[in-house]
Amino acid sequence: MNEIAAHLKQFVRTIPDFPKPGILFRDITTLLSNPTAFQEILQLLVSQYSHTKLDAVCGIESRGFLIGAPLALELGISFVPIRKPGKLPAAVESVEYALEYGTDSLEIHKDALQPGQRIILADDLLATGGTISAAAQLVQRLDTIVHEAAFIIELEGLGGREKLSCPAFSLMRFSEE
Repeated sequence: MNEIAAHLKQFVRTIPDFPKPGILFRDITTLLSNPTAFQEILQLLVSQYSHTKLDAVCGIESRGFLIGAPLALELGISFVPIRKPGKLPAAVESVEYALEYGTDSLEIHKDALQPGQRIILADDLLATGGTISAAAQLVQRLDTIVHEAAFIIELEGLGGREKLSCPAFSLMRFSEE
C-alpha cells in the first residue's frame, strides 16, 4: 500500500452486504465530503503524475469524473469523459464488456483524443478489472497510449490488477478476503 495515503483509509466507509450479501462496499463519499482528505487525495495523484508528459485524463462514469476532472485541471491537461451508452451527443466509439451477470458498454467521443496522445484512466476503485480493462481497450482503439490507470482504492484479492493491459496506481488497498 502507498504508506503516504494509509491514514486516509479512515475516511472510507465500509458497508457490509451492499449491493448484495457477502460484499463489503467501500464508500468514498465520506472521503469526498471531507475537504482536507479530498484535497490530500488530489495532491497525491497530482504528485504521482506532475513530472510525466500526459495529454489527457479519461474519467470513467461516474465516480471517475470526481477524481479525473480535478486531476486534469491541476495537471493542466484535458479531461475526457468515458460514459455509459446514450449519454454522449456526437459520434462515439464504444466497447461492450462482460459483467458477472450480462454485459455493459462504455462510450467515448471519436474526436475526444488524437492518435499518439498519452493518457491516464481515472476511476475510484479497482476491483475485478472489467470496467477499466474495457476503458483501456476503448481509448486504445483511438490509437492513444495508456500511461497508467489511477485509482483511489484497490481491492486486493479480486484479481483486477492482473487483468489490466496497462500499469496501475492505487493510493490505498483493502483486503477483500
